[in-house]
Amino acid sequence: MATPSITIPANLLPTDGRFGCGPSKVRAEALNALAASGATFLGTSHRQNGVKSVVSRLRGGLRELFSLPSDYEIVLGNGGSTVFWDIATFGLIRERSQHLVFGEFSSKFAEAAAAAPHLGTPVVLEATAGTRARAIGQPGIDTYCLTQNETSTGVAARIERVDGADRDALVLVDATSAAGGMEVEASSFDCYYFAPQKCFASDGGLWTALCSPAALDRIASIKASKRWIPASMDLATALDNSTKDQTYNTPALATIFLFVEQVEWMLANGGLGFAAARSKESSDHLYAWAEASPFATPFVVDGQDRSPVVVTIDLEGVDANTVSGVLRANGIVDTDSYRKLGRNQLRVATFPSIEPSDIRALTICIDHVVSALA
Repeated sequence: MATPSITIPANLLPTDGRFGCGPSKVRAEALNALAASGATFLGTSHRQNGVKSVVSRLRGGLRELFSLPSDYEIVLGNGGSTVFWDIATFGLIRERSQHLVFGEFSSKFAEAAAAAPHLGTPVVLEATAGTRARAIGQPGIDTYCLTQNETSTGVAARIERVDGADRDALVLVDATSAAGGMEVEASSFDCYYFAPQKCFASDGGLWTALCSPAALDRIASIKASKRWIPASMDLATALDNSTKDQTYNTPALATIFLFVEQVEWMLANGGLGFAAARSKESSDHLYAWAEASPFATPFVVDGQDRSPVVVTIDLEGVDANTVSGVLRANGIVDTDSYRKLGRNQLRVATFPSIEPSDIRALTICIDHVVSALA
């Protein structure tokens, strides 16, 4: 179906029309800094100080941003969070895991654990889309796999230790779309992993794992057990390289540079509290707008489960794909719903890089488009 020809007045448009959930908006200042690095960074060896010093800044910045205790380690590797699910089946899950599934991405880790021939059948606790599952302490579960924010549905979860869990059980947290935009306490997790193409306004292809002493012990014990682990997925190898401010194999240098720029921008403006408050300001506006709208409704009914970084809005009486198509034709991009959810819905990122004023402009533009379509 052809997109209706509707022009949104220029004075209504946001200053930046990027609202995608990943790859996300990259700040112009970060891109300018990358360009200004000239021949001193891109195209140089990742084993030399020119790059290693940037990795050192990244690891130090993340330690400060997340207020990590001195005995926690920051581990880096190539491949993003999707690869890290496979890495965790080799290097963190000892025998059996429990997975909370409440969307597309949380289900993928459960599937990876279920397919691993060296692991026991995982326990999968699933909730319907738009709600969230809750962990249950169970004997024999050595790894609890949580998701702080489900990117596909806009459901968020508070991260905390699992009551009734075995004493040596680990808590792994997929924080891909939450890290840098939601508060978290280091004491509540053993491995908090994410990729930088969302709140950290960089490109994908890199995973980062914040690991507690218990997680480090688990990595060492599994390595000592002689379990076969592919070298590129060996957490012990990744840890050894990370402590030397490098990765096992060649990383995308632009990704690391932009990642550092975003971390240091957050720190310069007040840290994680600043970034989380900025996202919350934007998402609060979207939810309030939808609740007051005659055609829009927040998809996540329970306010406590609504994400501050990924907002999903159901539309009624108007086709969401048409609205997104008109917005795109006017330079406002990536407001489409998650394809596999199959709802008449808009999905909007409210990551820290996105100006809250642009979120307010977005809702004005949606109102304009829906009025024009009517």
